[in-house]
Order: sequence, then structure tokens, then C-alpha cells
Amino acid sequence: MSSSTNKMWGGRFAGGMSAIMERINASISFDKKLAEQDIAGSTAHCRMLAKQGIIPAEDAEKIVAGLAQVLEEIRAGKFEFRTDREDIHMNVEARLAEIIGPGAGRLHTARSRNDQVATDFRLWVRDALDRLDEDLKLLQSVLIRHAEEQADTVMPGFTHLQNAQPVTFGHHCLAYVEMFGRDRSRAADCRARLNENPLGAAALAGTPYPIDRHMTAAALGFDRPTENSLDSVSDRDFAIEFLSLLSLISMHLSRLAEELVIWTSAQFGFVRLSDGFSTGSSIMPQKRNPDAAELVRAKAGRVNGALISLLTMMKGLPLAYCKDMQEDKEPVFEAEDTVALCLAATTGMLDEMTVNAARLRESLEGGFPTATDLADWLVRSLGMPFREAHHVTGAIVKIAEDKGLRLDELPLADFQSVHAPIHEGVLAVLTVDASVAARKSYGGTAPDQVRAAVARAKERFL
Repeated sequence: MSSSTNKMWGGRFAGGMSAIMERINASISFDKKLAEQDIAGSTAHCRMLAKQGIIPAEDAEKIVAGLAQVLEEIRAGKFEFRTDREDIHMNVEARLAEIIGPGAGRLHTARSRNDQVATDFRLWVRDALDRLDEDLKLLQSVLIRHAEEQADTVMPGFTHLQNAQPVTFGHHCLAYVEMFGRDRSRAADCRARLNENPLGAAALAGTPYPIDRHMTAAALGFDRPTENSLDSVSDRDFAIEFLSLLSLISMHLSRLAEELVIWTSAQFGFVRLSDGFSTGSSIMPQKRNPDAAELVRAKAGRVNGALISLLTMMKGLPLAYCKDMQEDKEPVFEAEDTVALCLAATTGMLDEMTVNAARLRESLEGGFPTATDLADWLVRSLGMPFREAHHVTGAIVKIAEDKGLRLDELPLADFQSVHAPIHEGVLAVLTVDASVAARKSYGGTAPDQVRAAVARAKERFL
């Protein structure tokens, strides 16, 4: 029922590890994703040890060459990841010993698995943030393309999912460009904060060896070493911040997905997704289901769950390292995979999406979307206080509703029956196109403003 004593740390223990303990203790099934980062960290550490005279240069050369061979085996899919070797660190070190012999044991001088995994994990999250920024940029580019193409395409702007005021489809797309732009900004902030090197903190107290932490920091692309050895090995703020960012991105993707679900319905018909991002029904041949959008919407819950999982795990841990922290990586890995897939799906849906401009315009015929334009005209042209203008507009809307007419179809006499000073100039502001064109304030929906915003977005984001 027990395995042989683990050679990496087993000198303290006379008996072997329980098979059940081996199962719960092992993390290689998921932390093998850190292989590239682990070998990069070990290579930098080894070179520093040699430069500082802590290990012989000839041993360092063999270690670096052996690590390169291990990495080549992993990349080629020829590396055997073994559960009995517990984690990525032991798997790499054990294979290194098979390649170069006992000299491999010098590699772990002046470090611990505690600072090693903290370094690996930071490197992995940093790489993930760089990939994430590129994915977000690609999504923004598709949205900006639609914004440019649809700068003049009118559609309802909604509040409470009710027709509110006319906007352009391009303006609507640019709203999401801003959301994902903030996400990219948060990603850059997260990257800057995590870019400190824990290597050299050792188990928790630092090391008596004359190491050069600035050298390893520079070799690994970190800005500086971390300041406090206790914090270095026990900090997972960077992972929590990364998951917080992923949750925000997922929320933005889910909102966009929800709109795609609504817009593709027969009742709306605003857009059409390509066959590549739609599915059919097993019994209803007429159906075109926006399943990709629905799944993007649903998967936001998984990402939120990952964030809560890590927050909950960390909330009760005393300093410094606790084995609980082995549970930090799976939520991060799974959430990153999920968000990467959702970004790819959303970008694909939007890239192949077609916009039904005629249906968008038609949908503006109900709900009196130019009522605010009427109120604004009463204020500007007749000097009426806005609250009074609001009341007068409501009365006119009631007449139009009773007659089944749009405001721009209502005879002037009906306007004057509510407020006699209203003159024919009012008719010029009541069309959808006039309403949209009038919104010329910075960041507004007027087509010229949308085109200007597209130009700014290209400069800011692409």
C-alpha cells in the first residue's frame, strides 16, 4: 500500500508514501503546463550559481545542456510525466539526473520549490497576459471594422431593452471596443505588478548563499527581485488579479453574446451569424441556433467560479507557503483556456456576421425613439423649461400612439393642439436620421463622430 521513499525529500521519512497520499499530493497532471517556465527559471538560476562561484562551471554547463534536452523532449512529446515524481519540478530534475548524473543535484542549491513554483507561475501568467492582449486586440479590430462599415447604419438604442433613442450600429460596436480596451489596460497593469522575481526567496527566509537575484531577474525578463522573502513565496495576488481580469472579460463577452442571441432571433433579425457559428435543431428543421454565443454567455460562470475558488482558498492561509496553494493553478489554467476559447469564438462570430441594415431601420418605427428630440426642440426653439417640454412631449406622443403614427408622420395641427406656438420647424428634427445626425457631441452617435471615433480607436488600440 505504500510507494518507495521519495528521493527528493524522503531522507526524513523511514516509511513510504501511501498510494492515496501520492494521489492527493501529486500535481503533475496540471502543473506540467509550467514546463517551459520551469526550465527557463532553472537555466537562469544555474547560470547565476556558476557566475557567483556557488557551483562549479563545468557542472553548470552540463546542467544547462541537460535542461535543454529535457525541454526538447517535452516539446517533442517524448517526455514521460510521472505521478510518483509529484510535480513538474521533480519530473524535470529527475530526468536531468538521468541525463547528466549526480551533478544534477547541484541545481537546487539556494532555492526551494516554494520560490521555484512562484517564479514559474508568474512567468506563465505573464505569458498568458501577452497572449490575452493579442486576442483582445484581434477582437477589437473586428469590432472597429464593423463600426467603420456601419457608421451610418441606424438602429434602436435601448434602455431596459426598450427602444430609447436612435443610434448607429457603428456606435454600438465602439462601445464594446471601449470595454475590451479597458480590459487590455487592466492586463497591462496586472503584468506590470506581477513582473517581480521571487527566485532566491528560497523556502521562506532567503538563503545564506551569495546569490545575485538581480541577475536572475534580468535573465527572466523581470523588472526587479521581490522585496520580501515571506511574501515572495506566499503571494498569489497576481493570480487572483489575473482571474479578476478574466472574469471582467468574460462578463463583457457575455453581454455581447447576449445581444447576439437577441439580435439573431426571428423577432429581431438584426444580424445573421454564419453557418460556421450556428447549429440546427434535432427535430425542428427551420431552426438556426446561436449556440456559440450562448456558450460564451454560459462559460462566464465557470470563470467567475475560478476566481471565487482561488479567493476562498487563499483567504485563511497564514504565512508563508501552505500546501493549499497547490490548488492555485488549476482554476487559473482552466479559466485562461475558457477565456481564450470564448475570445476566439466571439471574434469568429463577429468576423463572419452580416448586418441587416434594413431590419435595423425598420425596428425604429415603434416606440417613438425621437421623442427626446421633440423635447429638446421645444427647449431650444421655444425656450421652454425641459420639465415642461417633457410633459408636452408626453402628451403629443399619446396622440401619435392613439392614431398609430410615428411622430414624424403626425400632422402639425396635432402638435399645436397640445402647445399652440409649435411651428413647422419641429418636423425637421423628428426623423431617425435627423436625430442621429444631431448627436454631434464628443463620443456621440452622429455618423461623423463615429468615423472620428473609429480613427481614434485605430490609433489607440491597433
